[in-house]
Parts: sequence; structure tokens; C-alpha cells
Amino acid sequence: MLLPLLFFFLSVLLLFNSTNYSRAAEVAPVTCSDIVPFPRRAHNISITDYGGVGDGRAINTKAFKEAVYAIQHLKREGGTLLYVPPGVYLTGPFNLTSNITLYLAAGAVIKATQDSLTWPLIPPLPSYGRGRERPGERYMSFIHGDGVQDVVITGENGTIDGQGDVWWNMWRQRTLQFTRPNLVEFLNSRNIIISNVIFKNSPFWNIHPVYCSNVVVRFVTILAPRDSPNTDGVDPDSSSNVCIEDSYISTGDDLVAVKSGWDEYGIAYGRPSSNITIRRVTGSSPFAGIAVGSEASGGVENVLAEHINLFSMGVGIHIKTNAGRGGYIKDIKVSDMYVEDARKGIKISGNVGDHPDDKYDPNALPVVKGITIKNVWGVKVLQAGLIQGLRNSPFTDICFSDINLHGVTRPSRTPKWQCSDVSGSAHQVSPSPCSELISYQSGSCANYYS
Repeated sequence: MLLPLLFFFLSVLLLFNSTNYSRAAEVAPVTCSDIVPFPRRAHNISITDYGGVGDGRAINTKAFKEAVYAIQHLKREGGTLLYVPPGVYLTGPFNLTSNITLYLAAGAVIKATQDSLTWPLIPPLPSYGRGRERPGERYMSFIHGDGVQDVVITGENGTIDGQGDVWWNMWRQRTLQFTRPNLVEFLNSRNIIISNVIFKNSPFWNIHPVYCSNVVVRFVTILAPRDSPNTDGVDPDSSSNVCIEDSYISTGDDLVAVKSGWDEYGIAYGRPSSNITIRRVTGSSPFAGIAVGSEASGGVENVLAEHINLFSMGVGIHIKTNAGRGGYIKDIKVSDMYVEDARKGIKISGNVGDHPDDKYDPNALPVVKGITIKNVWGVKVLQAGLIQGLRNSPFTDICFSDINLHGVTRPSRTPKWQCSDVSGSAHQVSPSPCSELISYQSGSCANYYS
């Protein structure tokens, strides 16, 4: 079922991309992608100009590094496009620079080498205090940018392949020495566009903007096996003004997860994620479709997710935190979501996630408030929802409206909601919500709190 769905979705994306925008402007879908203007580069170079060989065997690390170095030092007005023609370009990890477009032609594959000894180590993120999986340093992402601006990764649906199976096996066998690399990571950067590229088999998280602003991820396909560990799709982390739209994601972990640091380190760093828009995303995962947390110690606010279609899921919507996290999760709005075949439709939980070390403060309690979820339709959902607040920090201002989550055989067979330490309201929710959510027979609870 998933493969036909994927091919259908890709065909829709290709059709949309080929549309004459001048003629279709009046019917163009709502988008947030205009937060970053798409640059038109006046100068082009090819990876083959620097010795790149796309035979799938030659190592092209030197070619990519020299091409990026040339772009960085030529400093041509308006930036430069680095063209990757059809072929398979095996390479180690490399950095990008400002004012660059990395353009993958149709049939172009940038494929990661699998020898971990060739991967540089970089310091842990200050908002995490250590590597996410292992103490100390972490492996640099396959494609990396730190302190850059005006960067585009795009093309004609070429592929960036992380060849992650060797890393997944190290994780399973507990032989990792350092935290696995992300496929693409930008730090301390702004004005980033990632579009029209297929990402597959990431060693760890796929696309990770951290301490960034003005980031657009649109028309991408992200693929990894369902049993691949921690292969999140897109993880905005302590970042603001992020637009994620019109994409298909099928991975082994959360499709989109909004984060902002881990326990005492995230609290001290104090940089929230804010103004995140997630729109027209389709996908499948044994974990969550849309997630917030659990590492949200710097705070998360003003997240909008709408027009989401999820199939064969663990959880449709998962907002997750824990005692010791601190921070806040507020002003989260989810609407117009379809969920088919899921363990849980909605989960808002205060007991999820581990801790970086024993220095965290168990009394640092997160604040969760202002969660609005409306217009959700689910079929073959084993449990409608679970809300578990914290006894000393209850979740408040929870608003559910027009939600129907049907069971495997009929709606009445869907286990009802389980709730604790929560307050809010509900309107037209089936199966009937828990008693902690006041049920209104008329009107919408979207205006419950003013």
C-alpha cells in the first residue's frame, strides 16, 4: 500500500512543479515558503570540473571540498550553483558555505561512505550538553553547514543517500563510540531552502536545523526502513520561522519533531523553537506523525500543523515532555489531519524521554498549555487518545474540536480516552472525551480560552 501511495504522491509533486505559476497563481495553495526568497544564481560550476566521478566507486570527498572551497573564496555576486550531473557520487561528509546552491540533476546520487573512521567529530550541541546517544563529541552530519546563510539544496529529485545501515547496526549492537551523524544539519544559519530532493537511509535524524532562522523544507521525499532507529524526518531544533510543506516522509521514527534542547542544558541555553509551520505532509512511521519534544527544554511555541495525512502509524500527534525538562510547550495548533491504522490517535504525555546525566533538576517541570487540535478523522485507530499531565504541573487549555477516531471494526470498539492532570474542553469528539475535558454541545472550543 505504501509504495503506490509514494508513487502517487511523487507524481503529484512533479505535476505541481511543472505547473505554470503565472497562470496558476490565483489557485496556488497557501504556503509559507516565501519566508526565504529563492535565489537565482548567475554563476554555475559542476562537480566534474573538480574531478568528480559518478561511477559509484571513486571517492569524491576531495572534489566536493574543493568545489565548495572555490565557491567560498571566489565570492561571486549572487552566489554560485554547484551542479551534480547524473551518476552515483560516493563521498565522505563535507561542509557547505554561504551563497551556494547544491543542485542534483535527475539521476544524480550523492552517496555517503560507510567507514566511520573517515567521519570528523564535532563538539556536542550546547543545548544538549553531550551527544544525543553517547557522551562527548558526535559525528559531523553528512552534509553540514555552520554559520552559513543563503544556502539551497535542490534539484530534479536527485538523491542524497546516507547508507545508514552500518550505523543502525552499530546502534543495535551497542558498539557506537559517538552519536551517529545526521544526514543534513545546519547550525547557527539562516535563509536555508531544501527542496526537490530525495533523502534516504540517514544514519540518524534526516534534516536537522538547529539554532537557525528562516528555513524552508518543501517538496522533499524522506525514506528509511520502518525498523531503522531514530531516523526522524525533519527536526527543527531551537529554530524560528521554519516552513515544512508538500512532502512525503516514511521513516523509522517521528516524521516531524520540534525540539529545543535537553534538560538543564536546554534550559541554560534558553533558545526556543517558534513559528513553525507544517503543512501538506503525508507519511508513515511506527512512531509519531507530528511530534513536539521530548527535548523541549528551551521552549516551543506557535506551531501550526495542518492538512496532514498519516498511514500505518504509531501515534498521529504526540506532544511529549518529562519532569526535569523545564521549558514550555504552548500555542500548538493541529488541524485537518487524517490518520489510518494507528496505535493511538493523539498522545500528550509528561513521562516521555530520558535524561542526559544525573545533573538534571527533577523539579524543573515543563508548562504545557494552549494545545488546539481540530478536524481530525481516523480509522483503524486502536486507542483514541492518552493525556498524562504532571501532578505538580497539570496540562491546561487543551482544546479538542471535531475529532472522530474510529476503531478497527466500528467506532464503539475504539478504547476511550485516558486522562490525568489535565484541563480543557471538547466539542464533537468521538469516542467521548475524558471527564477532565468539559464537553460543549454547541459552538467550537477553539475560542475556549481568550
